[in-house]
Order: sequence, then structure tokens, then C-alpha cells
Amino acid sequence: MAAVLSLAPLVGVAAACAALMLPRATFYRSQQPATTPSPRPSPPRALQPTERVEVLATLNSPHFADKAPRQVVAELLDEGRYLCSTRTMYRVLEAAGELRERRDQLRHPTYAKPELLATGPNQVWSWDITKLKGPAKWTYYHLYVIIDIFSRYVVGWMIAARESAALAQELIVEACERQGIQPGQLTIHADRGSPMKAKSTAMLYGDLGITKSHSRPYVSDDNPFSEAQFRTLKYRPEMPDRFGSLADARAAVAPLMHWYNEEHYHSGIALLTPSDVHHGRAPTIVTARQRALDTAYAAHPERFVRGAPTHQQPPTEVWINRPAQTTGALQ
Repeated sequence: MAAVLSLAPLVGVAAACAALMLPRATFYRSQQPATTPSPRPSPPRALQPTERVEVLATLNSPHFADKAPRQVVAELLDEGRYLCSTRTMYRVLEAAGELRERRDQLRHPTYAKPELLATGPNQVWSWDITKLKGPAKWTYYHLYVIIDIFSRYVVGWMIAARESAALAQELIVEACERQGIQPGQLTIHADRGSPMKAKSTAMLYGDLGITKSHSRPYVSDDNPFSEAQFRTLKYRPEMPDRFGSLADARAAVAPLMHWYNEEHYHSGIALLTPSDVHHGRAPTIVTARQRALDTAYAAHPERFVRGAPTHQQPPTEVWINRPAQTTGALQ
């Protein structure tokens, strides 16, 4: 506006506004003195302050506290009284901040979103249980799997006839012994199934020096690595639709677990196998693959339209629910 004011005496307001690409209406409006809007007058039919107090006191009285305004109006009319309309009662309640269920209601707790970071193997494990169909309808076997989220390596698994906290705890102890887990080293994440939330499981974590973590209720995204691993296994051609017995299920799943750990080129870890990442072989393998790419590029550079190829590096950090402000490698 100051520029228009400086140019207007020389070329005129219209030319100054045109030169600065400013609507003239905006300029003239800015020159008008600021005015304070006058308060809205109270309608003549509005309730008086004392009447509003009476209405609110009536609605909050023990006799009417559990009733809707429509019911209150009807009962007052039966008593020969009329305070105001149903809509006015709602306005009075809204002005008092009471336009909600006025009875005490159960308040569900707020669950914090788990935010877990792994920068190497055996820092964060995720475990879950999935059902496998048995020989007849409505019969199932239960597959327990513990997976390292950094390497995607299955550190422990078992198949049982039922979900059991005791069986899960045995599996966790065996996996910790096999991986040489030390107190304070590991966080184990799981959903809120009964074996996961069992008091005995929490006590086991305390004895082993393990930090526990749980998904929020009804939020499957809080346990993505276990869910993805189950999907990979169940969609394998070798996975039967049903199993004839518990022994049959164990015999079929064992080679699938070996394939997943030792042969499966996982897209989330730069097409390395979980075993390669878990046991520290990834740098050597990536270096060898890069040499092969360099040789191919040197032989036929015209086939690489984007220049010299570079092999993808496995992630240096893996998150469950990465905070919004955190930057770095994707999970």
C-alpha cells in the first residue's frame, strides 16, 4: 500500500494500482478507518439471564439429569410449567459446555503409539501367532513365529495345537539362548493377544531383562513385520491349504522357514536373504554384486540409460512407526 501511496500523486491511483497489479478496491478498502463492529443486539424474545440460570438448574437437577430436553419439556408441561422450547434448552446446554451425554460414561484409555528403532540384529523382535487349517472344518493349528525386524530373520518358531502363554515363553527363552541375548539388549514387540499380555509373559521379560512393547488395540499396522512374514509364508505354493495332523504341519512348515531365512531374497533388505543380514554377510555380498554390475556396465554402457548402476544398500535403521520428524533410511 505504501508503494501505491508514493506513486499515486505522480501517475494517479488507477495507474499505480495497475503497475503494482493491485486491485483498486483493495487499496481503497485499506485506506478506510478501522471500525469495531457493534455488538449484536439481544433478540426481544431471548431468555433473560435469570431465566437461563433457571433452565440450566432445572436440566441439571437430580430429577431431570438423566433425561433428554424433549422429555424434560413434556414432563414440565404435565406439571403445568413451560420454561422454554426444546431447541432453547439445547442452546443453554451448549453455552454451558454440557451438550453431551451428561451421565458418567466409561472412558477408554489412550494407548501410546509404539515407536521402536533397530539399527542392528537382535535389538527388536516381533512375534505373533497365526492359525493353520487342520484336517476338518473349524480345526486349527497355531504357528508361533519370532522375527528380528532389522534382518527379517526368524529367530524362533513352533507349531502347537493351541495358543498358550507357557508355550510362547518356552519359545522366547530358547530363541534368546540361541541368539545369546544379554539383559538390556532386546525389545520384544507383539500385539495384545492373551499369550502376549499374560502376566507370566511380562514376568519372564523382567527376568530376562527384555523390554516389552505392545500394539495399540485394533491397529494391525503396529505389528507389520510379523503380518508380512505370515503373508509371505501362506502364499507360497508349497504351503498346503490344510494339514492332516500336527506332525504334518511341522514337516511342511520347517522347509518353508529354512527357505525364508536362507534362500528368500527379501525386497525390504536390498534383495538379500535374512540370514545374510542377520549374520553380517551383507557388506561382502553387496560388494560382490557391485563388481558384477560394474563389469556389465563397462562391457555395454549403452544399455544403462541412467548411467552406471549402483546396488541398493540394506537399511541402516528399521522402525516400527517412525516418528514424523525422524529422517534416514526407510524401513
